[in-house]
Amino acid sequence: MNGPEFHLGKELAEQRVRDSLRAYDERQLASLAAGRRVPRGSFVRRPAALVLAALSRRTVAVVRRLDECVAEDLGRAMASPE
Repeated sequence: MNGPEFHLGKELAEQRVRDSLRAYDERQLASLAAGRRVPRGSFVRRPAALVLAALSRRTVAVVRRLDECVAEDLGRAMASPE
């Protein structure tokens, strides 16, 4: 139902999130290794970002399923003889 562009865009977005999280982890480790105090604001942001990402993925799955159901219903309605 969805073209390859949709899946490629989704994959690229997920890759950007993974890269951002990896860079964040590397900055945290570098700060700890250098003996610097890690900013506390990040303590809240990362879990919040992970929760929002999980909700977003779940929402996409629900919307995709609804789209499939509507397409099936439309296909049946167009195929049924009147």
